[in-house]
Amino acid sequence: MKQKRIVVIGFVGTQLDSGKGAARWEKWRPSIAITQHEEYAVDRFEMLFSGKFGPLVDAVTADIAAVSPETTVVPHHIAISDAWDFGEVYGALFDFAKTYPFDPDNEDYWIHITTGTHVVQICMFLMTEARFFPGRLLQSSPPRRQSSKDPGSYALIDLDLSRYDQIAQRFSREQAEGVAFLKSGIATRNTSFNTMIDEIERVAIKSRAPMLLMGPTGAGKSFLARRIYELKKTRHQLDGKFVELNCATLHGDGAASTLFGHVKGSFTGAAADRPGLLRSAHKGLLFLDEIGELGPDEQAMLLKAIEEKRFHPVGSDSEVQSDFQLIAGTNRDLASEVVAGRFREDLYARINLWTYALPGLVDRPEDIEPNLVYQLNQFSQEYGQMVRFNKEARERYMRFAMSPEAVWAGNFRDLSASVTRMATLAEAGGISDSIVGAEVARLQKLWQHYTRAPSAAEVDLAELMGDEAAAGLDLFDAIQLAAVVKVCRQSTTLSDAGRKLFAVSRSAKSKPNDADRLKKFLARFSLEWDQVCGKS
Repeated sequence: MKQKRIVVIGFVGTQLDSGKGAARWEKWRPSIAITQHEEYAVDRFEMLFSGKFGPLVDAVTADIAAVSPETTVVPHHIAISDAWDFGEVYGALFDFAKTYPFDPDNEDYWIHITTGTHVVQICMFLMTEARFFPGRLLQSSPPRRQSSKDPGSYALIDLDLSRYDQIAQRFSREQAEGVAFLKSGIATRNTSFNTMIDEIERVAIKSRAPMLLMGPTGAGKSFLARRIYELKKTRHQLDGKFVELNCATLHGDGAASTLFGHVKGSFTGAAADRPGLLRSAHKGLLFLDEIGELGPDEQAMLLKAIEEKRFHPVGSDSEVQSDFQLIAGTNRDLASEVVAGRFREDLYARINLWTYALPGLVDRPEDIEPNLVYQLNQFSQEYGQMVRFNKEARERYMRFAMSPEAVWAGNFRDLSASVTRMATLAEAGGISDSIVGAEVARLQKLWQHYTRAPSAAEVDLAELMGDEAAAGLDLFDAIQLAAVVKVCRQSTTLSDAGRKLFAVSRSAKSKPNDADRLKKFLARFSLEWDQVCGKS
């Protein structure tokens, strides 16, 4: 394997590297010392300096040539007027890195962080951590006793965590803890949901960009938004409050005032200044649920507030500032709302960077049981009484909860209310079979308008498939297909239809994939879900 050339990148030490006369050789000078180690040879030293330290660089270059003739010193003047200004130092180093011809295939870069101000050292670290400098950190130290022949010690620090198993394992544990926190410790079993929460955890920690949570009412958008806030708060990424608003509650002139505030006298009834929720969320997190309900004027004002962190309160000629992170929630298809002209395309584009569709409870049947346990524990903690199902009652409830009859129209709100009712009626902390029976009857009545089959006309296969394809079906296939299409049209999703159609056989499978089975059945007749349900 070809040996890579060693290239050191570092600032000249305006104090540590200085020295005159023969006495300078008795002083430990880090930039010179790192070229004196016998176990490696520095091929090139990219020596950075600012201000009027060119003569010092020339002197250090001459001394390096004396102790390490094979080392070429390349001076770089970096335009920094204040070496203690983070923005200026980082910007100057970024500009240097952007134009420097790095060749990591043939060169090994050591980023020297012993010299320079503390700000310079921190910025060198950050540039290396972000891989703008594709190398390792070099930390050098003086010898215990000053000697011209002892260059001291050094340490190479690789910021690639994969090389440090214990550190990497700690970061993995912290991520796992963050994921568990977002799920409130609920051991969810739905693979796609768990994958989504894994990504949300990473995004929440690394990004302050807006996030869009989509899903039906009761799917847990508000709950997840608050958990994201609490996670970021524990990681010291937010200092402000969690501010929540359901935009469906905003009406008329008060909508803009609620969000953006107003000044006294700006409209009838404005008896005093009002800061508004956006200002209340400064340095915190603002959750706007049902954002699709916002009016066009409020949408335009919100876009400016997101992009520029400033806006005009109602009736004010002066702008105010608020640096908040936004999470938006909706049960609408905002893309369709944009096409229909009811939602601004530019606002949708701005909040659509990180979009997650939270599935309803009916699409996560395997997660009903762990959420049932969670809800029981919550009730027990709140009321100070342990409540549990007996075996028969639990089995009966779960059979119903995972059956096609259980539509869970209100999603987790329905489940929470159901558990609360049963736990409240439990005698001596035990939920009996009779309590479950009464609860099942209550839920069936609650959902009867969802489960009652519509009086739809017979399925016209010729209209669906075309006359020729329909005429080519055997009677057996035609009857079966028509029945399946009718169930599909009475269902909300492909998975919902699959659960109804395969309700018996799915119970024998450890991982039923009803949607895939239904999709393959329709494909036999060259049909797709959207086509069958009239959505194409």
